[in-house]
Amino acid sequence: MDKINIAELTEEQISFQLILHSGSARSKVIQALTEYRNENVEGADELLKEAKQDLRAAHDIHFQMVKKEAGGTQTPFSLLLMHAEDHLMSTVTMKDLVKELLELFKSRSL
Repeated sequence: MDKINIAELTEEQISFQLILHSGSARSKVIQALTEYRNENVEGADELLKEAKQDLRAAHDIHFQMVKKEAGGTQTPFSLLLMHAEDHLMSTVTMKDLVKELLELFKSRSL
């Protein structure tokens, strides 16, 4: 996945990139549970790896935003940005929880 340079994007595009990558990760995390339930352990593991890559892209965008603001350029606040941030953080939480659940299920042969 190519690195996204936020200097080339509008504020709205930055928010939508966060939503895009975290939403893709969220879908893969949920699908990983489904795959595991259908006894496709390898498929579930692969989906979690893919979700991690999507989240890496979102985190990179987020880090660029933080770095930009730390350098003195204020990020304009918007409801869209707040939604994007919420989407990212809830997906990270969901990924961590599902990863731990799958490890628990594997250790108990569930």
